[in-house]
Amino acid sequence: MWFMDINSQKKFAASFSIFSNATIIVLKLVAGFLSGSISIISEAIHSLSDMFASVITYFSVLRSSEPADKEHPFGHARYEDMSGFIEGLLIIFAAFFIIIEAGKKLIFHSNVEFEPLLGIYVMLFAVFANIFVSSYLFKIAKKSESIALLADAEHLRTDMLSSLGVMLGLVLIKFTGCQILDPIIALFVAALILKTGFAITKTALNNLLDGSLPDESVELIEKVIDEFKEKGVIRFKNIKSRQVGAYKDIEITLIFPSDMTILACHDICDLVEEKLEETLGNTRAIIHAEPDCPKHVNRF
Repeated sequence: MWFMDINSQKKFAASFSIFSNATIIVLKLVAGFLSGSISIISEAIHSLSDMFASVITYFSVLRSSEPADKEHPFGHARYEDMSGFIEGLLIIFAAFFIIIEAGKKLIFHSNVEFEPLLGIYVMLFAVFANIFVSSYLFKIAKKSESIALLADAEHLRTDMLSSLGVMLGLVLIKFTGCQILDPIIALFVAALILKTGFAITKTALNNLLDGSLPDESVELIEKVIDEFKEKGVIRFKNIKSRQVGAYKDIEITLIFPSDMTILACHDICDLVEEKLEETLGNTRAIIHAEPDCPKHVNRF
């Protein structure tokens, strides 16, 4: 029941993000084209990339929540990692587009004067809207450990910061009349977008290539194993881990006394799995039990 409940929350969060982005895009495009401001238009492009990302997130959440089937016996969680990777690429593409357009204005000095007041109001609305929506997405992403929702929340937080930067720049233009600030602000926005895009792409690519969990998570796994040494676990031979969508896949080889029964080993392994779930959340653990026997002993 918890699984269904959290997936419903994920779907609602993704839908809410799409609606929020669509509203902000329309407002920014109207303000940008009416004023001719490259910084406002760049913010609209930024939000448009977020919109595409939100749509991808929505469909990846729908797909990843489906149970395992014959074609995908390990489930569909990889759709979230793929979504995060595509979102990162979209953000990087948007950043380069903004850099090119802002560069043209700076090089060719095509800084047409415009009235920034409308843009200020629109950016102020975008800041508060993105604070609210991104906070909600971060909450659900943390609760569900969804890389797709986390990427979407990061997009919106970056959008909020860049909208704030553009708004402050427009205020300066309003009071100083320095029009060259417009493309400079756009470049600042592009730098923020580019940094976020590379960070999200790196994380998603690491998951897609079965990169290990962070060192902190591996240390927590080792601490959990240490807690069971008094119950019979002698040591562990190796730990393999990876992030697949919202799940942490963990493989461990535990060494037990050679005279311990299979049933006793199995019971301890079950307890270790339960503790890993309690400590790390959303874990899928496979534990192999081996007896502590010298290699030269003939066991047959």
